Amino acid sequence: MSADATPVIEVSAINADDIDALCALAALIWRAHYPAIISAAQIEYMLAQRYAPHVLRAELVRDGLWWDKLTVDGHMRGFCSYFLVDGGEMKLDKVYVHPECQRRGYGRLLIERAAQGAREHACKALTLAVNKHNGTAIAMYRKQGFEIVGSVVKDIGAGFAMDDYVMRRHV
Repeated sequence: MSADATPVIEVSAINADDIDALCALAALIWRAHYPAIISAAQIEYMLAQRYAPHVLRAELVRDGLWWDKLTVDGHMRGFCSYFLVDGGEMKLDKVYVHPECQRRGYGRLLIERAAQGAREHACKALTLAVNKHNGTAIAMYRKQGFEIVGSVVKDIGAGFAMDDYVMRRHV
């Protein structure tokens, strides 16, 4: 692709053939982004807990849960997952974009994909949890219309906890 060519950007469902690329991308993003926010030990623990191939395979076949990928010129550069929760809401569980591809509107595309899924399932809101010290993500979510509506501290095992804001956006 020449420097002047418009990249081909696509958001589509993740399938089993994408699992290895998704795991690699998640590890790259987490290890680049989170060291200033959580410990290296917690990063590795959470990667193993959330991005092990067997976990992803199980989630890909679960009803009411979706995984999508964002590709740029055929290469996975971002992903998201979201699922239905009680009370007419969709939970945006994960939104990640490769560090070299941030600030190009790709996160917005993934959020809009989840919002579209929420509307298709008659949800009134899209919710998420974000680490209270993740200022970059909080700013991006605010730009996409999310507001902080609460906070939660959740024990995730092995002596680790998530200390998050809960954010919500109407769809």
